[in-house]
Amino acid sequence: MEGLVKGLLNVALGNDENDDRNNQSGDRDERSRSTWAQVVSGDQEDEGISSDRKHGYNREEERYGRNEEWKSSESRPHMVPQKASPQGYERNDDERQDNFNQKEDEVNNDGWETVQKKPTKRHQKVKMDNWDNYKMPVDEQEYSNEVEYGVDMEPSEEELSDLSRACNKLWELDLNRLVPGKDYQIDCGEGKKVYQKDDMAEGCLFSWLSDDVFNKPTYSRFCSLLDNYNPHQGCKENVTPQEKQEQTAFIEEISRTAPIKYLHKYLSLKRVVSGDYEEFKRMMTHLWFDLYSRGGTSASSSAFEHVFVGEIKEHGEKSVSGFHNWLQFYLEEAKGSVDYQGYIFPRRRGEIPDSETQLLTIQFEWNGVLKSVSSSLIGVSPEFEVAIYTLCFFVGGEENHVEIGPYPVNIKCYRLGDNIGSAFPVAEC
Repeated sequence: MEGLVKGLLNVALGNDENDDRNNQSGDRDERSRSTWAQVVSGDQEDEGISSDRKHGYNREEERYGRNEEWKSSESRPHMVPQKASPQGYERNDDERQDNFNQKEDEVNNDGWETVQKKPTKRHQKVKMDNWDNYKMPVDEQEYSNEVEYGVDMEPSEEELSDLSRACNKLWELDLNRLVPGKDYQIDCGEGKKVYQKDDMAEGCLFSWLSDDVFNKPTYSRFCSLLDNYNPHQGCKENVTPQEKQEQTAFIEEISRTAPIKYLHKYLSLKRVVSGDYEEFKRMMTHLWFDLYSRGGTSASSSAFEHVFVGEIKEHGEKSVSGFHNWLQFYLEEAKGSVDYQGYIFPRRRGEIPDSETQLLTIQFEWNGVLKSVSSSLIGVSPEFEVAIYTLCFFVGGEENHVEIGPYPVNIKCYRLGDNIGSAFPVAEC
């Protein structure tokens, strides 16, 4: 009798239990529609490395602040791209599932709304199809064809007498440089002072990077070198014959590009290097990859490792030195090894970085160790960075006030004997 009365009341009020059951079933269907995506598993602004400091220990970096305690890579989730997707990229079921779950978390928490929940970053699979081929003997590898760039690569008299003009010419010749918003997207988050410890970035620096980037030969060859090193400073490096082949092949690949060709013409006209291109390539391999002593241990470091890969100093309070390359940053961030914590306020008012900025001063943790302040060029090609740092090493000084494209920059270049101890850009005031 009670059930009959309840049924009559539901009909009278227009409430149909079947509708509720249908809605619940629809919710379950919606939840099961999609699957989760598969995921892939600079220096302190004054490094203080000079020719009279034998072991290259930087002292000035201590003034930028001390290291923080270890933070688990799980302590901070990653970012789902919030802005426009790359051209030709369509939203897939994984993204719809992410959005559904995010909304569900926000509203279906016993009536409470989630506050300040950090977004997660979608990890990308890095295309490594050809990377195993890079371990083959150098003469058996396939390289890009040398192309005519349609640009005059002969240094002018003005460029030969003005380092800034030469550096700007390298910027013009960097035809492999990426375009913000088209090839990648960054989210700078909030700014901070160097000494501030608060994490001012809700997500990651890189929102997305186009798959096409890893199809570029110089980019993919560069990335294949990054895992050849022990990041702990003072650990002796063991370079295998295959890794040596990768190094030589990388130099061969970038030597087919305009920035390196211009670099050779410039240095040979300055009578710094031989006019023979093969001899020049051998010199470049030695300059960037030969091991030397850093932190008191022989054969523990190289120019390539320090500048592009980064090192963790173990003596005293741990700190990160080097690590000024954006590709290394992207890959480590995708693995969860890097925790981006915001940009450092520019010295000039009104110069707030945005998604279009290609010269950034940032703060981050790498493997739980703080890098208080680090400057990097974003989206430039590997050949451009190798060229500009090599140029400043041979014909510049420790500080090189130049202009590259729209950026006034100080290219800092420190020596360790006859080697590149460190090189990185600093945004000018």
